[in-house]
Amino acid sequence: MTHVTRWLDAREQRAWRGYVAMQAQLNAELHRRLQAESGLSLADFDVLVALTDRATERMRVLELAEALQWEKSRLSHHLSRMQKRGLIEREDCPDDARGAFVLLSAEGRRAIDAAAPPHVEAVRELVFDGLDDADVDALARVAEAVLARIAAPR
Repeated sequence: MTHVTRWLDAREQRAWRGYVAMQAQLNAELHRRLQAESGLSLADFDVLVALTDRATERMRVLELAEALQWEKSRLSHHLSRMQKRGLIEREDCPDDARGAFVLLSAEGRRAIDAAAPPHVEAVRELVFDGLDDADVDALARVAEAVLARIAAPR
């Protein structure tokens, strides 16, 4: 059987291209602001947020890679850079000689505490201040629907 490509119609193409442009420009602007205000990259911020979302402020490396949806090699290189800057620490796992924990350091805690307020203000300014309640609900619905499709078994 021959596969037929289901091309996007004009409405779908407008929505898709708008989403792609919005995502790229929003990430670039958030990165610029975060870097200027705190010296952190969005990737640094994502790692620190993942650690601060935990009661213990520590995670297994593999668990962190899964949470961030990063390849293990990318995370390993990024964690090395963050460790050199004192933002995180690594600790061997006593139960697993090959495993390791990533811990939020005191410097990492100071960095995220300083970076989070201006970052959330930027998100509010760039995204939520331009939306009404119905738009916010629609954005949440769309995100949840797409994420559910991605997670669904094929």
